[in-house]
Amino acid sequence: MRVFLTLLRREWLAYVYAPSMYWVVVIFLLLMGTSFGMMVHILAEGAATGSVVRMLIGESLFFWLAMLMVVPMITMRQFAEERKLGTVETLLTAPVGDVAIVLAKFSAAWVFFLMLWLPTAAYAWLLARISPESAPIDFSALMTSYIGIAAMGAFFIAIGLLASSLTSNQAVAAVITFAVLCGYFFWGFMPQFGRGVQLQEVGRYTSSLMHMLEFSRGVLDTRPLVFYLSVTLFLLFSTVKVVEAQKWRS
Repeated sequence: MRVFLTLLRREWLAYVYAPSMYWVVVIFLLLMGTSFGMMVHILAEGAATGSVVRMLIGESLFFWLAMLMVVPMITMRQFAEERKLGTVETLLTAPVGDVAIVLAKFSAAWVFFLMLWLPTAAYAWLLARISPESAPIDFSALMTSYIGIAAMGAFFIAIGLLASSLTSNQAVAAVITFAVLCGYFFWGFMPQFGRGVQLQEVGRYTSSLMHMLEFSRGVLDTRPLVFYLSVTLFLLFSTVKVVEAQKWRS
């Protein structure tokens, strides 16, 4: 545990002292701020037809842009930068386990991702204070939405971590992650456009879009949580195996 905490502190400080991560914060807040501003405009026009939480999270294009764009920027440096700088050899030959290295990098990235969402809680507070009657906040739906974001974020970060372990170029790692995440997002439309009952069922079970729409309604279904946990563990296991292979190669 002490080794893991030391590695976690190392990875977290790398985020804190990296100037590029502050640009990630700015981009994220701009996207979510735009989503919030558009929602307020719709509410002011009296054209709102659904839940405020669903408008802000599940149905917002800017929410999905934030998810798809920010995760690659968070994870692209994890292994790729260390391999480029030549520090990965020192890390891999140190008396620490590969599992601890991967889990420390994953945990630091996931905590950073979760902290990005903390300021968005102010949106609900502002709406509750300014317009509690015309824009009532379902706080249970907001809570389940954040749970869904945390679970989906873990899955997305695991994808980015695996992509970063496969290359020494940060840009390549970011492009791979973004392409995979976009493919997974568009797969979410399979329940509406897929042919065949079985294909639609698989699409419904794995669709990130359908999951977030349900979470933003206040529905806490354990099946998506189990799905994200299972796939995240599999991706982390795959990353460990990639790191082990690179250690033997070096």
